[in-house]
Amino acid sequence: MGTSLKVAGWLALGAVAGALTTIQLQAIARSSVGPLPLEEMQQLAAVFGMVKNDYVEPVDEKKLITDAIGGMVAGLDPHSQYFDKKTFKEFREGTTGKFVGVGIEIGAEDGLVKVVSPIEGSPAFRAGIKSGDLITRIDDTPVKGLSIDQAVKRMRGEPATKVTLTIFRKTESRSFPVTITREEIHVQSVRAKLIEPGYAWLRVSQFQDRTIDDFARKLEELYKQDPAIKGIVLDLRNDPGGLLEGAVALSAAFLPADAVVVSTNGQIADAKATYRASPDNYTRRGGPDPLRKLPAALKKVPLVVLVNEGSASASEIVAGALQDHKRALIMGGQTFGKGSVQTVRQLSADTALKITTARYYTPSGRSIQAKGIVPDVWLDETAEGNVFAALRMREADLEKHLGGPDEKKDEAREKAREEARQKLEEQLAKSKDAVKPLPEFGSAEDFPLLQALNQLKGKPVLVSKTATERKAEAATE
Repeated sequence: MGTSLKVAGWLALGAVAGALTTIQLQAIARSSVGPLPLEEMQQLAAVFGMVKNDYVEPVDEKKLITDAIGGMVAGLDPHSQYFDKKTFKEFREGTTGKFVGVGIEIGAEDGLVKVVSPIEGSPAFRAGIKSGDLITRIDDTPVKGLSIDQAVKRMRGEPATKVTLTIFRKTESRSFPVTITREEIHVQSVRAKLIEPGYAWLRVSQFQDRTIDDFARKLEELYKQDPAIKGIVLDLRNDPGGLLEGAVALSAAFLPADAVVVSTNGQIADAKATYRASPDNYTRRGGPDPLRKLPAALKKVPLVVLVNEGSASASEIVAGALQDHKRALIMGGQTFGKGSVQTVRQLSADTALKITTARYYTPSGRSIQAKGIVPDVWLDETAEGNVFAALRMREADLEKHLGGPDEKKDEAREKAREEARQKLEEQLAKSKDAVKPLPEFGSAEDFPLLQALNQLKGKPVLVSKTATERKAEAATE
């Protein structure tokens, strides 16, 4: 049972990642409601009255209405959502890259919270918390048994409040408490470094408000370190997406001026649009162009884009645009397949509706909905092969997903996923040790990154011998 739960947990994490959305923000909802169906509205009122009067315990009327709205929207597709006060606040934190907390990127290890990296300049960074530290308690609560989300919520809070983390540091074989004062944290969604002279690695983990500003700044720093960069690896693995203008801007950094990046099509006039590599299409309210100072060499430098099953939405827009314009070689695995646009319409100061308003298409007119971007060169996750790739959920696995063009049931895909699940569970059952996690992206053990570097250098690439294109699957009701 325990091994089944572990595997189910990995699958759930994949579903959450893929469900994040490409977003256009709009402040005011348009009303074009036609005549309401009288009989169904009467039934709704009747059910409301029965629940209000006959339920075993008193129920709050406002909660009933909120739940009804949430259910109506959730029935549309996996990405439409009604935001109440709490979820709208969390959503805005996700897109702005700002939240109040201690400032650490975390993962899980042996049922504990593992510090992947403290955010530079954050309270945790200043307190001396290091990568690899394990958090065993948050205040008086043991971490063992908490989900990642539950642990995150306990570490977040109001500005200037304190939280005590009990740290176990393996390298020193000791546990110790650290009391940290929470602050507003600004997440950097871009990491960059020179892998070696002449070759740069740029990782975009999510498209947030400041992603393109951070991208431009990091790129300028790289060119200052080495003005003769000969190749760049743009790493979009596990990037769940985010803001549409961020995807357009990132594509524009590498494409010729005015090249088509993505087009959208939906029921309303605003949903029919074409976005180009032009500042008018990615700057907000006439602000300065964040790409204006980038070196001209960037338009022609050899480029490899790394993607995998967790690359979704905005990251798929970038990969599709660069692939269609033959500006980059796409390497890795087939992407998530989220080819829809969500518009956020504010209903009140604290509530909003996120609703799917369009499908998007690559410059050549491809819809990636429920299919994804197929890489030019297939790569495994490690030199030994794929560990988790077959288990990760994709858009086509989600209930009520929008159907893709010519979508049909792919029984081989389901069979492969089930076989991979069983194999992993058998491995876990035979060994007391956890399955070895994948190397950190950007590390010296990062197999796909090493293959991308070989591609840029003209050296042999160890391509996948097993990976094949996954066809889009039938929509589910």
